[in-house]
Amino acid sequence: VQTGFHRVSQGGLDLLTCDLPVLGLLVWALIADTPYHLYPAYGWVMFVAVFLWLVTIILFILYLFQLHMKLYMVPWPLVLMIFNISATVLYITAFIACSAAVDLTSLRGTRPYNQRAAASFFACLVMIAYGVSAFFSYQAWRGVGSNAATSQMAGGYA
Repeated sequence: VQTGFHRVSQGGLDLLTCDLPVLGLLVWALIADTPYHLYPAYGWVMFVAVFLWLVTIILFILYLFQLHMKLYMVPWPLVLMIFNISATVLYITAFIACSAAVDLTSLRGTRPYNQRAAASFFACLVMIAYGVSAFFSYQAWRGVGSNAATSQMAGGYA
């Protein structure tokens, strides 16, 4: 069953549901443990990571407790597609800013260098995960994998 935000498979929730909040948390935790406030690039990375982490947690809770069903007038597939595309674009900019600033702001082999390099790596993983989630959200919005009858039965949210 595909809901637009996550896909429930035979093994439970897939990568996009469980790993986006964890990977996003890693990005901002690694940056927050360095003197990031001295460099504007890391301020942007922190903003993107924390903001999108909070919104992702809120959406995750909405879907986990099926609260989105109570808000039936909201076109959830469209909302989630727009959110995931926006998150992907924001994480692209955060990844570029973070990875470009690592060599300029730290000495190789130091703890801040390693943390910022790791944050760049995890920002890349989050960017890819949001991109994949955007693809699945687009498919859910378009109704790929369903026909008119199942789309009508599900209220257009197949």
